Amino acid sequence: MRKSGIVVIDYGSQYTQLIARRIREIGVYSVIYHYLNAVEKMREIDVKGIILSGGPSSVYEAGAPYLDKRILEIRVPILGICYGMQLLANELGGRVVKGEKREYGYCKVKRREKSEILDGVPDEFTVWMSHGDMVSEVANGYNVILSSENTPIAGFESREKKIYALQFHPEVVHTEHGMGILSNFVIGVCKCERNWSVEAYINELIENIKEETAGGGVLVAVSGGVDSTVLACLLYKAIGENMKAIFIDNGLLRKDESRKVMDRFRHLGIPVELVDASDEFLNNLKGVIEPEKKRKIIGDTFVKVFKRYAEGVSEVRYFAQGTLYPDVVESGASIGPSSVIKTHHNLVQEVRQMGYKVVEPFRELFKDEVRRIGRILNLPDDVIMQHPFPGPGLAVRIIGEVSKEKLDLIREADEIIIEEIKKANLYEELWQCFPVLLPIKTVGVMGDQRSYSYVIALRAIKSIDGMTANWAMIPYDVLNKISSRIVNEVKQINRVVYDITNKPPATIEWE
Repeated sequence: MRKSGIVVIDYGSQYTQLIARRIREIGVYSVIYHYLNAVEKMREIDVKGIILSGGPSSVYEAGAPYLDKRILEIRVPILGICYGMQLLANELGGRVVKGEKREYGYCKVKRREKSEILDGVPDEFTVWMSHGDMVSEVANGYNVILSSENTPIAGFESREKKIYALQFHPEVVHTEHGMGILSNFVIGVCKCERNWSVEAYINELIENIKEETAGGGVLVAVSGGVDSTVLACLLYKAIGENMKAIFIDNGLLRKDESRKVMDRFRHLGIPVELVDASDEFLNNLKGVIEPEKKRKIIGDTFVKVFKRYAEGVSEVRYFAQGTLYPDVVESGASIGPSSVIKTHHNLVQEVRQMGYKVVEPFRELFKDEVRRIGRILNLPDDVIMQHPFPGPGLAVRIIGEVSKEKLDLIREADEIIIEEIKKANLYEELWQCFPVLLPIKTVGVMGDQRSYSYVIALRAIKSIDGMTANWAMIPYDVLNKISSRIVNEVKQINRVVYDITNKPPATIEWE
């Protein structure tokens, strides 16, 4: 039986995955297709509605992503967002021009006319804009429903044809009533049923794993993080002893992390084999400064260690990896033409060359959905709610060359930060909170003597799924406690600064 739901067509926005996530949050299944093959792929799903994503291009530029005219012939409701709105306007007979003033960030919009997708929304509300082009004219038969100070046409529609367009991003948390607008479109206009849930999906995942692995052995590399821990538990539930788990200690982990990970899996009753390769990783990173080179070295070293281990495991035919939607989009391997923000090394290509088949059960899920699966599997909160930790570990939180001395410093600072955040009951409110060791030293005074030591940058952010994030306004007394403890307890650090940059424009990690 084919699933029914909303198709999101990707035109390159970093928010494309977020649109799909919001639709699922409403309780409706969603899927993302590349604009070049969307019409062909739609045969896989009972399409109830289509959303055209934003994107970085201009519709009037040569080679810009285009709107397949067949989409307009499918006879289901369509919603265009940002670039998607401009595509619709351009294709339907309207006009798109370069705006006199670029709008980026918060903006007030006012209702011009009633609209189904604005039911229950105030006549004036705040939205998140991100555009340089604008629709200057709409086609005949289309009505302008919203405007802002700099954008006279911030939304238009044809109720008869059930085509709607918005210049702003309803999917981001910065837009007031964004979920209400999306719900109006998905439930009110498209008449979708709220029949999607992780609780229902988990049974499908288990059956898919059993069917996909067909009784063969499955190897999974665990890190101790949420994704790989939940994946290992799900695999163990689905195929039991046919799953073999290894934990590779790369020497780039938090303080005592290796011991904690092994203790955790023992407590969960899941057998995991420890492979200590910390010296190999550190030796390969000597003298390396460039962030992407560090990531590549860590990834390549991981592959070598993994291959050495896997060569001695003859009964395994499959490799499972906890790839998530954000990993896919930020690695440039997204379904559409999104820009590469940073590389995420994974083993998919390498293990295929080794003859393994790859299983990625979480490829269409977001972090919060994986956490919900963890709760269904009765994993403890200290596992489910732990903050995300980068695959390259502390290497990307040390700006510049990685050394044992610097790793020891940042581990101590990290432990202090987490201790104080938990004492203040802030840990679960934050998406991440961590130190970054900067490659500079500054002058200080300690014990009436001049010091010349390293600087720690504290990064603390709030987010729903990591696609967008706001810096966290941690109380001053907590910040003061963290700073005082670090400079007093961690030798070689005499200054702490606080990163107050949102994502976008910044990324969460510094490297």
